[in-house]
Formats: sequence, C-alpha cells, structure tokens
Amino acid sequence: MLKLSSFLYLIILIFIDGTKKSSSSELAVGIGKSIITRTDHNDLSYFKNPAKIELIKSLNVTSSTRQLKPSQSVSSWSSDCTVWTKECSEELLGFAKKPENVNWIKAVRRRIHENPELAFEEYETSRLIREELEKMEIGYRFPLAKTGIRAMIGTGGPPFVALRADMDALPIQEAVEWEYKSKIAGKMHACGHDAHVAMLIGAAKILKAREKYLKGTVILIFQPAEEAGNGAKRTIADGALEGVEAIFGLHVSHLQPSGTIGSRPGPLLAGCGFFRAIISGKVDRYRNPHRSVDPVVAASAVVISLQNIVSREANPLDSQVVSVTSFNAGDDLDSVSDTVILCGTFRAFSNTTFYQILTRINQVITEQARVFRCLATVEFFENEDRIYPPTVNEQHMYEHLKKVSVDLIGSENFIVVEPLMGAEDFAFYNQVIPSTFFFIGIKNETLGSFHSAHSPHFMIDEDVLPIVQDLEGRMLYVSHSSSIGITTAITEKMANKKLGNLKRCDGRGIGRVGFFREAVAVGRGDGVNQLMVRYGSSQKPLVLAIFSVTTR
Repeated sequence: MLKLSSFLYLIILIFIDGTKKSSSSELAVGIGKSIITRTDHNDLSYFKNPAKIELIKSLNVTSSTRQLKPSQSVSSWSSDCTVWTKECSEELLGFAKKPENVNWIKAVRRRIHENPELAFEEYETSRLIREELEKMEIGYRFPLAKTGIRAMIGTGGPPFVALRADMDALPIQEAVEWEYKSKIAGKMHACGHDAHVAMLIGAAKILKAREKYLKGTVILIFQPAEEAGNGAKRTIADGALEGVEAIFGLHVSHLQPSGTIGSRPGPLLAGCGFFRAIISGKVDRYRNPHRSVDPVVAASAVVISLQNIVSREANPLDSQVVSVTSFNAGDDLDSVSDTVILCGTFRAFSNTTFYQILTRINQVITEQARVFRCLATVEFFENEDRIYPPTVNEQHMYEHLKKVSVDLIGSENFIVVEPLMGAEDFAFYNQVIPSTFFFIGIKNETLGSFHSAHSPHFMIDEDVLPIVQDLEGRMLYVSHSSSIGITTAITEKMANKKLGNLKRCDGRGIGRVGFFREAVAVGRGDGVNQLMVRYGSSQKPLVLAIFSVTTR
C-alpha cells in the first residue's frame, strides 16, 4: 500500500534554513505554485541526477514571481536554531515574556478592545493591524472580504502555511468596569477576537525577527465577520488561501484554566444549522374551532416529533442536537392563529449526519403538519451562509500542535478537550485544506475572567497573550536532526496502490491549483521512494512537487 512517510507534518510547512538533506523517509521540499524570491530556495543539492535538477528548474521558471523585501529587523537571537533545542525553546519564550514585548502586545489588544467594530465594519481594527505590519516591514494584501488582510512572512515561495485570527466584535453593551472598557455604546469584544488579533500580530513579530531562517512562507489571515457566519467564506473567495497547504486557528476559552492549551484530533466543533418553519391552518372568522384547522396543535406535535430524530433515529455514540428555540402563534387570546412560526437549530459532528438531520427536519415538519390538515414550509437559510460545517482537526497537525504545546507549557497544561456543540466559521477553511483548531484557557477567577463568551461581563486574563504569541511562532519550527517532513498533495485516496502509476489527486494540500498529471519515481532505497509530481492544466503553468513516500 502506498503511504505518505510524513503525511501533513502539521504546520511545519515552514523549514529552518539548512535542513536540506534527507536521511530517512522524509524530504524537506515544498509543494504548490512556486514563487521564487531567494537563491537558497533554488538549492536542489539533495538531487544527484542533473537531468532531474534541470527539469525542476525549468518548471519553476514558468511559475509567477514576486519579490519580497528582505527583513530589515535587527535580530537578537543567539543562534539560528537550525536544530531545535531546549535552549532555542527557552530563548523564544524569553523573548515573548520580555516586559517591553508584554506591554506592547497588551497595548495592541486594549486599543482594539476600546474600539469594537461589528462584522464587515472592522475599518479601524484593520487600519491598526496594517500599521503594525508596516512597522515590522511585513508585506500584506488588502482588502479581502472588505476589511480583511493577508500578510506574508518568509521567502515568498512554498510551502505556505496560514495562521488565522478573526477581528469582529458583538452588538453587546459591555458591563465590565475597567480602564479600557469599550468606548462604543452597544458594541463589545465579548468573544475575545481582540485578543486573537493581538496574538497573531505578536506571532508576526517573532516570525519576522527570524524570517531569514524560514524556508517557505507564513501567511497571516486577519479575517472579518466570524460572528456573521460568512466572513471565512468571503475571505476564501477573495484569495486568502491561494497556494496555502494547511492552516491553524485558535479561540480563547473560559472553560480552561489560564495558560492551558486544549484541542483534540478529529471532530472538535459541531456543524451548525438553523431552520424556520411556517405552519399554516385555517381560522373561522366567527371563532368556531370545529370549523378551523388549528396550526397550534400541528406545531405542538411537530415539536414533540422533532425530538425523536435524536432520541430514536441517531446513533447514541454520534452526538447530535435538534432544538426548537422559538414558538410564535401570535398574541390574540380570543382566537386560534392561522399560522405558527417555529425556529430552531441543529448540530452534528460530521457532514453526513448533519445533512441527514436537515433532511429529516424538513420531512418531519411537513408531514406532521399534513396529519393535522395544515401546510408547512421550511427554510434553512442556505443562501444566507447560516450553515456552518463541522470543525475537524487533521490528526498529524493535531499531534504537532500537542508536541509544540507540551514543549512550551508542559504536558500537565495540555488538555485533550471533549468535542463541543459550538460552531466556528474556521470550519470553512477546513473544507478546503487540512487544518487544526485549538483553545487557549483564560479562566482566572481572581481576575474575574470566567464568564462565557457573548456575556457582557466577558473578560480575559491578558497574561496568556505572550504565551500564545510564542506558541504561534514556534509552531513553525521543529526539532529534527534529519530532514523536515511537510504537507504533500498525495494521499492514499489518489493512488491505485502501485508506485509510479498514480492516477488522480483530490486537490487537498495543493491549494486546488490544478489536477494531478503525472508521478515519476526518482529514487528508491530502504523502502523509500522519492517522487516528482506534475500537476496543472492548459490554462495554468505546470508546476512540480517533490516528496517522499514509503511502500512498507
């Protein structure tokens, strides 16, 4: 069976300069559409066959080019940490915890918190982000989805990995009395997005300081309108994921003690949908109930019947929710209403289950209404981007997150959390490329940081800011004395189990830039095979990926 020797070694799509030699079943090379910016990115010394090197160079020449401004940052690092050590880890954390850095990142978060902006209105927040990026001489593209930003650190060439932060606030009046309380009446950062932005800007500072050691490109996505439900979709549509092969996202959590990190492999957050049903009957104008068709009785039966979808139709080991959250039959106490409006939500941890529930909700409402001689229509708001898919963490990316987290805060502070019925529009990235989402604990009862998100009393323990700044920065490095494995486009799904006779690619991991064209074995030994893969179309340049697989 054909396997990847290092399928999605997490967000380690960024390489430390100098790790160019392959000594096992892993090969440190990038995939995707090449953007050549530095001479070391064209170093093909790990190939011994001159013909293969020339082929690679010729294909690279056809790719688009973009020159990034070299970093002018003055780095205070004692070494390049090509081989990751405990000293490197301590140095990175030391930088993040420097008083001047802590004060700076807190100030960024507080400026955003004082000036909350709702979905697609994040103009000043976006301006602040761009100003900070410009101070660090980080290039960016703006706007995406009206106010969003895509920033870039590294060589400008593959591999590309993304980190995402959401920017929008909520229409809530802040009830927390503190120096940096919201200055905008009726608006508040009650979900921690101000902290998410500050953490990502902080990570950008670390990555920019070490930019010359990166071998690949980090993409920073500052996304609008997570709360509106369609910010991620519009950001993706505007090109946020061009060339990106994997992405990480995070959220602060009042359920975990401050400074802890929580996640899990596989389903983490539920897919979420909403429905609105209108059940219509007939009312006799002289208030003769026996001549009426009562939609209230029909709607009541619908509410009861909907509960059976989960209790009698669902696998008890596959968590699901169907809830009616609104029942409106009017307020006339002297007559039967001619219509009843039911609203509700449903949730599940897989797309298959999710759409099974959607189908059954529609069937139960319409058919149950007919039993009582009523008519019913059901709307799921699909054209309004009100359906969120489940957020599912890729196994190997999760393992990398866990490894880096344990290195940073110790195994006792990494929590394997239970799946949550909450939903996140980060899941839309999940539908395009491999991803992992995680939580940062902010629960600190001494500070009053224990209220749930979307509460007017919500606040965060700011001491977690430099910890996450460090975590996001170090996720892009790895401790390996040999080569660094990376994301590749090939999975068992696209192979016919025979080396050199691969047939197709499902697009995951290559930014969907084209379709699979050809795979050629270029090296064999000890069960390991190096492959050259060409993919593309007549409308797009033919590009090359090189990776390793094992036939064991």
